[in-house]
Amino acid sequence: MSDWENRFRLSGRTALVTGASSGIGYAIAEVFADAGADIIGHGRSTERLADLGRVVMAKGRKFTAITGDLASSEQTAAIAAEALAAAGGRIDILVNSAGIAVTGPVVDFAVEDWTRTLAVNLTAPFILSRALLPGMMARRMGKIINISSQTGVIALEDHAAYASSKGGLNALTKSLMVEAAPHNVQVNAICPTVVLTKMGKQLWSPPEKKDPFIARTPLGRFGEPVEIADMALYLASPASDLVNGAIMMIEGGYSSI
Repeated sequence: MSDWENRFRLSGRTALVTGASSGIGYAIAEVFADAGADIIGHGRSTERLADLGRVVMAKGRKFTAITGDLASSEQTAAIAAEALAAAGGRIDILVNSAGIAVTGPVVDFAVEDWTRTLAVNLTAPFILSRALLPGMMARRMGKIINISSQTGVIALEDHAAYASSKGGLNALTKSLMVEAAPHNVQVNAICPTVVLTKMGKQLWSPPEKKDPFIARTPLGRFGEPVEIADMALYLASPASDLVNGAIMMIEGGYSSI
């Protein structure tokens, strides 16, 4: 294998991927397994996690499924503990991919939806990072990748809760980086455009929403899950060891004009 291929390999690494039962998380887990990583996949669907497990193990990698509600701080802490136990205490890569999106005007928005959005999209990554960082820092090696959103950087109508959670996740990324970098741990965030997952299709299929957004995007299309997974692979691999605290936009040029 050539040197450049080695720089993008994850052989001998174990990754915890939240939201791995569908969408971006599923794609990331599959791509990481292709690159040689063992996968601990978190999700809410045992059936889809079982499907992912078959895919990962067919590639010759180990797979562990974990379920739990990231809206609960207690369950999130239990997920971290279960993942560490399954990995023998060593998790090299954490991908905070799980997320929810409840949209609507602020004046009509339920406080319960606001609270749950922040719990899943921001508090859960904090709890998981807090649990996994000590081991990474002690080993002087580790990667945390937060799947954020372009709405954490730019404004979109009816996205106040989602945007606030993702803007907070970007800030958390930078704060974690400051603490982790002296221990050779890299923390970065990916900010995608609309990605054609089940959730993305559901929210953005109406032409009155989709068409103006596509027209505003220089590339003229939405994203595919594998495109986010490929960027996550770069950030998880040794090729990106100098990249730290980055808020990486992957949105077809939307925010550049």
